[in-house]
Amino acid sequence: MSGRRSTELRRAECLAVLATVAVGRIVYTEHALPTVQPVSFFLDDEEAICRTGGQQRIAAAVDRSVVAFQADEINAADHVGWSVCGVGEAYAVVDPVRLADLPGRVPQSWHPACNSPMISVPLQRLTGNRVLAGTP
Repeated sequence: MSGRRSTELRRAECLAVLATVAVGRIVYTEHALPTVQPVSFFLDDEEAICRTGGQQRIAAAVDRSVVAFQADEINAADHVGWSVCGVGEAYAVVDPVRLADLPGRVPQSWHPACNSPMISVPLQRLTGNRVLAGTP
């Protein structure tokens, strides 16, 4: 456990590491309680485009709401990795031209629904940390 150090990631670094993973989490409010939902996603410029896995209730709950989007990659053996959290006003992706461009770009959902709603989270506020091996 010793010999690790934490460093804050700049915005560009946050975006770069987010582009390397395909699963993140949307954090939102449902019935006045915090809710976290894992989602398949990809980064489109500075927006996380998420497949909701056929769950219309999630799409309805987050549309035009301020949500958090979080992703990470942590090595369980040596406890190094990174974590990024973004905040933005989510919206349903409904533009036909944009939707036509998405199927080949969004990672396949583990949920069986093939026509799951797409949600975009513009990453207006973005913070992150990386834990590295080395001298504290």
